[in-house]
Amino acid sequence: MAQLVKRAYKYRLHPTPEQAGELVRTFGCVRLVYNKALEERTRAYALEGRRVSYVESSAALTAWKKTPELAFLGEVSSVPLQQALRHLQAAFANFFARRAKYPTFKSRKRARASAEYTRSAFRWRDGRLFLAKMDAPLDIVWSRPLPEGAEPSTVTVSRDAAGRWFVSI
Repeated sequence: MAQLVKRAYKYRLHPTPEQAGELVRTFGCVRLVYNKALEERTRAYALEGRRVSYVESSAALTAWKKTPELAFLGEVSSVPLQQALRHLQAAFANFFARRAKYPTFKSRKRARASAEYTRSAFRWRDGRLFLAKMDAPLDIVWSRPLPEGAEPSTVTVSRDAAGRWFVSI
């Protein structure tokens, strides 16, 4: 029985202006959720001496979406927002295991903008990628084909400082 090897394939992406706008909004929301959750965790530990779990952060995200100031979080897919909380949880796990430094806030200028979508937030049909809350498929520049029978489990869309778009499958 052949073992399936997990490997990321990175491709260039040419989103339409509408898709680019939606992705930029998603990147901003992901950064905001990450930073807000980090701020809350830092505050809870400094003032109360307690650790905030992923479940509490996820519940806080739901509450944030219901406030008038952060209602725009409901306009983007919730999966990348949840993934940001999972990434923060992993960062804290690495910190407490002494494998990494304390997590830092994400900057609009320094950090690479990205959003990770799990299987529930994208459709993969005949080599075409449809993300949640987007009508048209993304225009991927295929530099090499995916292996035969490969089914993507996560898709990460990113933009570098030069404004180039990428998708890692």
